[in-house]
Amino acid sequence: MIPLTWYLIVAALLFSIGAYGVFARRNAVAILMAVELMLNAVNINLVAFWRYSVLQNPNLGAPFFPISSGWTWAILVLTVAAAEAAVGLALIISVYRRRDSVVAEELDLLKN
Repeated sequence: MIPLTWYLIVAALLFSIGAYGVFARRNAVAILMAVELMLNAVNINLVAFWRYSVLQNPNLGAPFFPISSGWTWAILVLTVAAAEAAVGLALIISVYRRRDSVVAEELDLLKN
């Protein structure tokens, strides 16, 4: 069995790559992809902690912490990520049609 720390290290690396992509990139599509990497790192953490909590104590009968809570939260994060990607790409396509550029620094449509 793979130790929990390996999952946490992989998730931390994915989150770090995503954070670097958000702060270093100028292209709005690349920024959205970096945010998706960060959300996938969160999913890895949720599922890993769920799996190891079940292995440590298989009789989790508390009403506010069911056994399937890790998977439930991961599916919720995936749903939010899909909605965010759809709305974000729609906004980026709209801005590209209007400005012919998706450079994040040039997006000042909401200024006075």
